[in-house]
Amino acid sequence: MRKVLVLEDEANIRSFVVINLKRAGYDTIEAGDGEEALAQIQKNPDIKVALLDIMLPGEMDGFEVCRRIRAGSPQMGIIMLTARTQEMDKVTGLMTGADDYVTKPFSPAELTARVDALYRRTGGTIMQDADEISQPPFLLNTRNRTLEKDGKRVKLTQVEYAIVKLFMENPGKALSREEILETVWGREYLGELKIVDVNIRRLRIKLEDDPQNPAFVITVWGHGYKWDA
Repeated sequence: MRKVLVLEDEANIRSFVVINLKRAGYDTIEAGDGEEALAQIQKNPDIKVALLDIMLPGEMDGFEVCRRIRAGSPQMGIIMLTARTQEMDKVTGLMTGADDYVTKPFSPAELTARVDALYRRTGGTIMQDADEISQPPFLLNTRNRTLEKDGKRVKLTQVEYAIVKLFMENPGKALSREEILETVWGREYLGELKIVDVNIRRLRIKLEDDPQNPAFVITVWGHGYKWDA
């Protein structure tokens, strides 16, 4: 079964999400607070995608749950569910390791489309053309979906991996934000372009010796980004 964790403290919203995901063929694991969510992940290591509400009871909010999931499961897909519309909340969610966010209220079709797209990436169902792409100091293993820098493993989310793979397949090419969004998130993605910029910022922290003066992920002003390795 395709397992998805739904962390939402409001029972009526959680029920709404669960019903629609079950209709789409997902096996849903429910949690009402952060501690329960982490416990469910321990019990169900085959969960591929987690939907996390930001505002939760207790001392652990959705951001902290996201951080803890990322520390132990870098490949799990994470979508933040939030009623907030402030820009900083969206950026904070992405910078703590989320792959996407959905702002309440959302339609069942939108939520299912986001989960479908993320599940496909985490499921690793896309066939690869080659086993390795070597561009020193980086080595991308497309069979294992891993990246090394100077022989050391770099922990990437599935979205980050997809961005790096796109860059390494197109070295030196200026890629627009729209191209990156469509390739990584899919044509059906209904979110905003800023999600590309936030993920690039997160990638630079992981890949660059000096993220403030990037040597590999270069900004092409007014257009997008290019890979220079």
